[in-house]
Amino acid sequence: MRIVLGLEYCGAGFCGWQSQPQGCGVQDALEAAVSAIAGERIVVTAAGRTDTGVHAALQVAHFDTSAQRPHTAWVRGVNSHLPASVAVQWAREIDGNFHARFAATERGYRYVLLNHPVRPGLSHGLIGWHHRPLDADAMNQAATHLLGRHDFSAFRAAGCQARSPVKELRLARIERRGDYLLCDFRADGFLHHMVRNLMGCLIQVGAGSQPPEWMGEILRGRDRTLAAPTFDAAGLYLTHIRYPAHFALPESSERWLFA
Repeated sequence: MRIVLGLEYCGAGFCGWQSQPQGCGVQDALEAAVSAIAGERIVVTAAGRTDTGVHAALQVAHFDTSAQRPHTAWVRGVNSHLPASVAVQWAREIDGNFHARFAATERGYRYVLLNHPVRPGLSHGLIGWHHRPLDADAMNQAATHLLGRHDFSAFRAAGCQARSPVKELRLARIERRGDYLLCDFRADGFLHHMVRNLMGCLIQVGAGSQPPEWMGEILRGRDRTLAAPTFDAAGLYLTHIRYPAHFALPESSERWLFA
């Protein structure tokens, strides 16, 4: 049967989601834990491959198994074999046609940014930081130039393996809450480093180094070298994955992310 899991993790101690020869990926930890409960070798497939240092408030993964276990075994049992920074939140048996990656119709990320003259200590590795005052209104104006279906080559990492740079950005919103900026993005898919590259440019606008219209110019130019540097991974969270309604899966989790 096919089992789907919803999990969360702190990415600070991992080399990203994807399995690596040295076993440092979140996938490595999850596969080992699920295999221990199933009593057989398990391979898991996730909705998105988060980068080194990127976190997930909601990651969805599926696997196939012949083991018959209660749902609590796939949650509490698996969690007993996971590092403290990774936790399965729910488990479901699901149709064999479901695929965590290819069935997803929308994904969303939130970037949590501290906008304060002094760097954080307590939340180091969990949030981004920029010391100069940022104008959230100007950043939102810039973000409007990104909405819709576009070629996002200007915000694509050199090593990106996506077949096409064309994505439909459905939400780009920046909200100030005290010293924090909550930056939410939703799209039919994302390119490698896309959100972190968008954040780099939005911060340039928010700091007054560029006008909001510059964002549209960068987008249309399709030249990564003209955009801002890739921003820090620390404040980035995978928070939202949407599937067709008949799968009846939770879509979002922003539990402690100032929701």
